[in-house]
Amino acid sequence: MGSIEEGFTFTVYKGSKAGSIVKSTNHQDELQRDQVLLKITHSGLCGTDQHYRSADQVLGHEGAGIVKDVGPDVRDLKKGDRVGFGYLHDSCGRCEQCLTGKETFCPERVMYGIGDFHNGSFASHAVWREAYLFKIPDSIPNEYAAPLMCGGATVFNALEMYGVRSTDRVGIIGIGGLGHLAIQFAAKMGCEVVVFSGTDSKKEEAMKLGAMEFYAMKDVKGPEDLQKIKPLNHLLITTSAKPDYALYASILAPGAVIFPLTVAEGNFEFPYMPMLLAGIRVQGSVVAPRAIHNKMMEFAAVHNIKPMIEKFPLNKEGIEKAFEHLAHGEIRYRGVLVAQD
Repeated sequence: MGSIEEGFTFTVYKGSKAGSIVKSTNHQDELQRDQVLLKITHSGLCGTDQHYRSADQVLGHEGAGIVKDVGPDVRDLKKGDRVGFGYLHDSCGRCEQCLTGKETFCPERVMYGIGDFHNGSFASHAVWREAYLFKIPDSIPNEYAAPLMCGGATVFNALEMYGVRSTDRVGIIGIGGLGHLAIQFAAKMGCEVVVFSGTDSKKEEAMKLGAMEFYAMKDVKGPEDLQKIKPLNHLLITTSAKPDYALYASILAPGAVIFPLTVAEGNFEFPYMPMLLAGIRVQGSVVAPRAIHNKMMEFAAVHNIKPMIEKFPLNKEGIEKAFEHLAHGEIRYRGVLVAQD
C-alpha cells in the first residue's frame, strides 16, 4: 500500500459479468473530512453477496478490521481501534427517516450494491465514514464480529425495532446463517423460541442455541399436523426459499407479525381470510440502523452471542472456495474470510 500522505492503493476483490472473482486495486487520495482508513482483518460471507457476484463492484459487506488512519474531522475513533461495518455506507442525515433513527430507509441511502462500488469487505483495506463504523466490544474477536455486521444486525433489528417482548413466542423457520443467530438473540431476550426445520438433523444444535421447541417439517402434510403447537406471536423467515404460509397460518396468534428476512424473487403469498380474521401483519425489515446496530453489538457481548463460523483465506482462491461451499449449503453457518497478512 502507498504512503498515506500521498494517497494509497490497496487490494480489492470484485465481481464480474462472468461471475468470476477479479483481484484488483483501489486508489484513494488522502483522507477527507470524517473518512477512516481501516485494514480489514476479517470479512463475513453473506448470501446477499451471491446476488452481486456478477456485478462490477467490490464484494462484501460484513467487515471487521483495525483503524490505520483518520481524516481531519474524525472525532471518536483513533488508530488501533477495532471497528466493523455493514450494509449501509451513507445516508443524507436530514430527512425524516434519518432524524428519527431509521436511516436505512433514507431516500438517499447508499447501501451495498446500490452505491460506493469501490469499497467493500473483500479487500485488504477500506475507506469508510466514521459515522457508519461500529466499535467492536473487547470481548468479541473480529472473526465473530464480522458476521454480526449483517447477519446479526438483520435478525436483531426485527426483534428490537418492532416490539418483540420477552413474553412472546417467536417462531424461526430455518437454522442457517441468519436462523442460528436469531435463535440466540431471541432466547437471550427471554422469548419462547420455536424452531422449524426440514429434518431432525439440527434439533440438538437448535436446543443448545436456546430453542425451547423444535419441529421437523418433512412429515408435515397440512396445517392439521401443527394443531398442537401453541400460537406464535412472531414468525421470522430465515431460509432462502419461501415457506408454504398456509401451513403456518393456523399457528399464528391474533395480531402476529411475520418477518421475511432473506432476499427472494417473486411475490409474497399468504392465505387471504386467515390474515384478515386474525389481524396478521407482514413486516418488511432490513439491516439495523446505527443505534440498534450498536445495541446489537453490546447485547451480543453481554450475552456471549456469537456466530458459528467456517474460515477461508481472504484471497481470490479462498473467496471462490467460500462461494462454492455457500452455493452447496455446506457452511455451518457463516463463512468468514481471514486476511493473510
